Amino acid sequence: QVQLVESGGGLVQPGGSLRLSCEVSGVSLDYYYTIGWFRQAPGKEREGVSCIISTDGSTYYADSVKGRFTISSDNAKNTVYLQMNRLKPEDTAVYYCALDNVHGSSWFHDILYDYWGQGTQVTVSS
Repeated sequence: QVQLVESGGGLVQPGGSLRLSCEVSGVSLDYYYTIGWFRQAPGKEREGVSCIISTDGSTYYADSVKGRFTISSDNAKNTVYLQMNRLKPEDTAVYYCALDNVHGSSWFHDILYDYWGQGTQVTVSS
């Protein structure tokens, strides 16, 4: 049974940093998987933030977070991280990690992912 558990959300001031974690169980990240981070703000559609390919470490980012967010994985721990720096109020959302076998060029299509975590709230406010 595949399970994803996010952690690391919280309240942070603009310009601050947070690191989200997504612990994966039921599959090994030594095999090909696409692990994506998505977010959904109140009243808005869910959007792709970033993803990583588990086998070769290829990464993809939404334009809105390029240069501020970094995705990484520790396959020994079966965990994917999202380091978020220079956070802005518009980054406020519930952040979800998702996993499936998605081609990298399609990473941002949330409907392609079957496995999702429960989400973690990130609030950027002074």
